[in-house]
Order: sequence, then structure tokens, then C-alpha cells
Amino acid sequence: MKGLSFCILLLLHTVNGDTQTTSCKDILQGYLAGQASHQVEALKQNFKSFTTEIVKAVKILEGKVNGGVRNEDTRYRSSVYTRWGKKTCPPNAELIYSGFAGGSHGGDRGAAVDTLCLPRDPEWGIYTDGNDGDRAYVYGAEYQTYTFTGYLTAYHNHDVPCAVCLVRSRSVVKVFPARNTCYKGWTLEYEGYLMAGFYNQHAGTTYSCVDKQPDALDGGQTSRNGHLFYPVEARCGALKCPPYVEGRELVCVVCSN
Repeated sequence: MKGLSFCILLLLHTVNGDTQTTSCKDILQGYLAGQASHQVEALKQNFKSFTTEIVKAVKILEGKVNGGVRNEDTRYRSSVYTRWGKKTCPPNAELIYSGFAGGSHGGDRGAAVDTLCLPRDPEWGIYTDGNDGDRAYVYGAEYQTYTFTGYLTAYHNHDVPCAVCLVRSRSVVKVFPARNTCYKGWTLEYEGYLMAGFYNQHAGTTYSCVDKQPDALDGGQTSRNGHLFYPVEARCGALKCPPYVEGRELVCVVCSN
């Protein structure tokens, strides 16, 4: 440092460059170059530290944003399903409406296959009363449980209710046949027995999961046929036995996720 001070003073008082002056210039230039290099290195370290902190902050922000989006998605997701055989919904679901199960007659060749949950407060558009011939028909539904074992035999020929339910914070509701518990990560809505139309009737039907503790509509104990709910049992062959058992009735469970 003393040599640098001397060189600076000497440079200030020297007009014609000589060997000593040149030597001092070299010392000064070397010092300045060293200082610049040190400052550049310090700037690099500071910039690296700064960018590291920025990356950390961005990751934290992304996590908060994505978490907020997931929370918002969960909050506003919902699913609707029909609880067959009941007038009410499970405790974790909201009742949209309670109605009457119905569909095509089992003996109709051109029957619609799906089962409907018809509301108790129907509304009408353009109509003509009476049998107009070229139409499709919808009938009420009855339990056909006379060959079943246990308490369900008492529901034979009773009319079938239904409830349309809304479950919040769920995006999927699924019927799992041959299960009475939900798989991991799924939430139970209700358990039941798998039912469908009689195998030898003309009409095609869909499988429905009827609540294992069913209700019945008041005053609907007379056999009028219509859309019928029969228990479903396994038939071995292409269906592997075991694990399935020939002639055993199948349960079902409705789960949400």
C-alpha cells in the first residue's frame, strides 16, 4: 500500500515517463485490476445468493398458489347420485328431492333400459291426456324379493322410492358391485344389494344398487308389475368362481371421491 501511495505521488509530479514511472504505472494498473477482479467476484457471489433467494421465494409462492387452487377446487366440486330404495339421503349428502323409482315395463320389447327417479312434484309442457298409441311408457317400480332370504322378503311387491342426493367436495360417485366397503381413499355413501330386471323378460334393464335397509312407498303393496327390481346372483363360467360363488346374491356399495 505504501508502494502504491509513493507511485501515485510520483506519477503526479512526473511529466516524462521513465523506468521508475513505468514501474509505478505497472504497480497501479495491477492494483486496480486486482481490485476490479475482487469486486467482480463479490458481485457474482451476491448475484448468486440473490437468485437463490428469488428461486426459493418463487417455489414458496407456487406452493401457496397451487394449494389455494386445490383447496378452491375441492370446495366447489360436487356430485349428484340417486339412492335407490330410500326416501332420504345419507347424513353427509343433501337431499335434492325424494321421488318414485320408475321405468319401462319388463314385458315391453321396445323398453328403455334406464331406471328413473321421478319427482313427487311433476311439471308439464304440451300434452294430451289418455292413451295415444305411439308412445313410450313409464311405470312405477316394485321390489321382487319373494325368493330372497331374510328381512328383504317382507318388501316383495312394495313400490320403490328413491332420493336424489348432492354430495359436496366430491367429484366422482361410483357404484362398486360385489363390495360392501369402499376402496382406500373413497368415502361411503351407502351399502346395498345389486338389483335389475328379470333375466327372461323382454325388456333390458340396468343394474341398480338398492339400499340394504330399504323404504317402501305408502299404500304401494299391491302387485301391479311394471318396472321390477330383482336381486342379482352370480353365474359361474366366464365369471370366475372362486372368488364368486354360483347362485350367491351380490351386494354393492356407492362411494364418492
